[in-house]
Amino acid sequence: MASTAALRQELRFTHLASGARLAWARSGHGPPLLRAGHWMTHLEYDTTSALFRPWLERLGRGLTVLRFDERGSGLSGVDEVPPSLESSVEEIGAVVRAAGLARVALLGISGGAAPAIAYAARHPEQVSHLVLLGGYAYGLLHTKPSADRLAYVEAIARLIELGWGARDTPVQQFITASMIPDGTPEQVAALNEQQRRSCDGPRAAAVFRSRLALDVRAEIGAVKCPTLVLHADGDASVNIERGRELAAAIPGACFEALRTRNHVPLDGEPAFERFCEALTDFIGPRAVQRGGRAFTQRERELLALVARGCDNLQISAELGLAEKTVRNALSGLYLTLGVDGRTHAVVRARELGFS
Repeated sequence: MASTAALRQELRFTHLASGARLAWARSGHGPPLLRAGHWMTHLEYDTTSALFRPWLERLGRGLTVLRFDERGSGLSGVDEVPPSLESSVEEIGAVVRAAGLARVALLGISGGAAPAIAYAARHPEQVSHLVLLGGYAYGLLHTKPSADRLAYVEAIARLIELGWGARDTPVQQFITASMIPDGTPEQVAALNEQQRRSCDGPRAAAVFRSRLALDVRAEIGAVKCPTLVLHADGDASVNIERGRELAAAIPGACFEALRTRNHVPLDGEPAFERFCEALTDFIGPRAVQRGGRAFTQRERELLALVARGCDNLQISAELGLAEKTVRNALSGLYLTLGVDGRTHAVVRARELGFS
């Protein structure tokens, strides 16, 4: 059973071009992993939720997990910008900058997969790895749906719009039952509450409709970073064939089916531990040790200077960079290496052969 005490996290805010505040959080220790925004999040509730607290605890053993609430959701502010692929990509970039990350792994879950793909395609120098769970490259509107199918989906959108806000409404139960059919009573209650806390009905419906219009097929071939695609083999929300299609479209992507009917793996089922293990092995310290991490030219220069024992002023002079730029770059490098500071970074850089 999940603890009632809140998991410790660092909670911060940044701002979007519209001026709206964007809430983001950081927890855990190790190479950085940024979870792209997805429907129904609340950074504070995550830390006590029976649904997402186990994720943060397990992944935080080997990774620094960064998350944010989409505009109009959770602790983030609202503006007049409608939810879309472009608004989601802007939010990812805002958090990358606010966290001072030179390179980061991206995790795109469900409707957050397409924005993660677009960001990786547009900013290859910033994305070290891409992990996609229960994702898809394009929404329902691009599948030539029948009139009956469109009417059914619009009926769901209207139910969300009109019946979202109260506790344990039939609307929330309907969404929860389709997403985590094998959830425990505690996990079901947590997702119901997550929906209620995340945003109001009109906002939830707007996000739902925006996911139907997503389409990154024109950009997906430009993804160059190592990519891992994971998908529940019994997913009723997004059929596993969509995951296979996604992996086939990304050059060199690895694909793995998870043995679960839940849209996202839940604590207590084997698929949860397998998901966490696969993700951590793919982007964590062990991946670096195996040589699976492709450092940028600037990171290699920094690693070589760190291995020589140079201080910030010496690195600044050597690379012709401002000292503040060096500090920010080193902070990102320490996260990537999974180390606490310069002393451990020196040791790690030399272990990797930068001496």
